[in-house]
Amino acid sequence: MTTSATAPAPITASARQPLPARIQPAYTTRFVGAAVEANRDAFHLVSGAEVHPQAGDVVVARVTKIGNHKRIETPESRKAILFGDHIVMVAYGNRYAADQFLAHVPADLGPCHLVAAGGIAGAVETQHDRIGAPTQLEPLGLLADHHGVVNLRDYAPFTASATDAPERPLDARGRKRPEVIAVLGTSMNSGKSTSMATLINGLTKSGLRVTAGKATGTGAGNDPTIYRDAGAETVLDFSDFGFGTTFKLPMPQIRAITFGLIEQLAAADPDVVVVEIADGVFQGETSQLLRDPGFHAAVDHVVFSAVDALGALAGVRELQSAGLRVSAATGVMTSSPLASTEARAVLDPLGVRVLGTFDLTAPEVALSLLERAK
Repeated sequence: MTTSATAPAPITASARQPLPARIQPAYTTRFVGAAVEANRDAFHLVSGAEVHPQAGDVVVARVTKIGNHKRIETPESRKAILFGDHIVMVAYGNRYAADQFLAHVPADLGPCHLVAAGGIAGAVETQHDRIGAPTQLEPLGLLADHHGVVNLRDYAPFTASATDAPERPLDARGRKRPEVIAVLGTSMNSGKSTSMATLINGLTKSGLRVTAGKATGTGAGNDPTIYRDAGAETVLDFSDFGFGTTFKLPMPQIRAITFGLIEQLAAADPDVVVVEIADGVFQGETSQLLRDPGFHAAVDHVVFSAVDALGALAGVRELQSAGLRVSAATGVMTSSPLASTEARAVLDPLGVRVLGTFDLTAPEVALSLLERAK
């Protein structure tokens, strides 16, 4: 990781401005963007030295220099090409991406960076050596309505208010809450989202009704789209609860988002709920969540994705030591027959099967993971 240069001096002039004629909303700001499109006159921009952005505040900014992110994800999850002087609507947020940026919400409306293509603005602290400098933004002002500065939570369709794990009451047919499977991994790019999709596909091909969601991470439409393509009937993520990212959120909020997500997905009366937890097991919020008694009560078992056999062994041991049941290991490592063989040798004694990622699309394989199969 290398350290970036410090941000320039903050803007000092106070101003209230009308909206620019053309603004490109991002995926994270899709609900706010829809409200602006429906009634532009209800919104304006505020700026000045007294304005201090918070995580989730919506900002309208000009692209001043194209860097690592050359495209921005639209509300429809299309990758729109960025041009110089492009005006975008994004949200301030903290970013944790081991293969990209570590970024924080800046203290003012000075020049900052596009730190995620889904639409997150922040000030880069460090970055991976193998990627280019971040795309630079010049904030024009925070979006505001008659209530004040607009935050993503103000226009989100769901509210993360619960602090306890979802209960398992019997429904009219005498069934408990649907079985909940969590998908975790050793790190970014370990195959979590692909494992989610193949598992969803295998379960739906068996005739089961599946809902899916992503509880933590950085807002982007790729994963929800994959879940839908795989066959999930209802798909949600943390951005549906008004959060552009979950990095640096206090644990009560992480719990509320995770449990609220599961409750909403279970409300559709599926047979199975599948939930992805972002990043690796040692990422701060994930590590705390895995040891939370409420998470243990909410989740029946875990499918774990790993890059190699060593990562699979370390990750499974970590999850089991936290008190979670791991039903299978899969992910990038299963692309290699040799790595899969190594993993089986060390995971069989722990009672964990190694399953090829795309083997999960077979109904008999996917069904074998369920509690009902035990």
